Amino acid sequence: MKDNAVLVLLPRFDRSHFSRMRFCHRGWPLSLRSTLPRSFAAAFLSPLRAHCAAPRAVLRLLACAAFLAACSPAYNWRTVADPAEGYEIDLPAKPTVDERSVDIAGRPLPMHVRAAHTQGAVFAIAAIDLPRDDAQLQQSVIDALRSALARNLGTSPLERAVQVPLSAGATAPGIEIVATGAAGPAHEQRTIHAWIVGRGRHVYQAAIVAAHAPPQEQSDQFFGSLKVR
Repeated sequence: MKDNAVLVLLPRFDRSHFSRMRFCHRGWPLSLRSTLPRSFAAAFLSPLRAHCAAPRAVLRLLACAAFLAACSPAYNWRTVADPAEGYEIDLPAKPTVDERSVDIAGRPLPMHVRAAHTQGAVFAIAAIDLPRDDAQLQQSVIDALRSALARNLGTSPLERAVQVPLSAGATAPGIEIVATGAAGPAHEQRTIHAWIVGRGRHVYQAAIVAAHAPPQEQSDQFFGSLKVR
């Protein structure tokens, strides 16, 4: 794999109820597939057909379905902590977990990803392990991630400095990146909103990837909850 191969998180959706997150290394995709919850229709269509001759049973079933829908919000936030990787963050659904070695900044590095899928968007946190606390290597990985966002969407992203809270108090300097463009072979419209921060032997990338940006309060919940050690 070439030295300039870099990572970016891109979701891919199909007509089945699966969601796929692609880890792209300049044309060498690695896929992580996770099953999403069945749709409302798929979950309740068969029971309704079975009870079509019993109106009262149908009404009871619909009332139960409405109650379950009310108790299952689209954004079901929970705090996820990873002591080994040194971070905590809120995710809007139960996350998938993946670990693999990836080539970033010209060397293989371990990467740990948790990703939650909801409302057509992927909310993901990636922790990349560095072999040592090396400021130059840390910056090389950060620069590689920044370049990947622009290259994969074929656009110039907007960037600004942010302060990421530390678990023990104070903050660490990070970068906020927002980019919108055409991604993948199908040139599908994608918006990527990411925070990147380096801390000790880790580089973190918190990212939302979607066809359309989620409501602002949901983005604020995600990024505002990030803490690193």
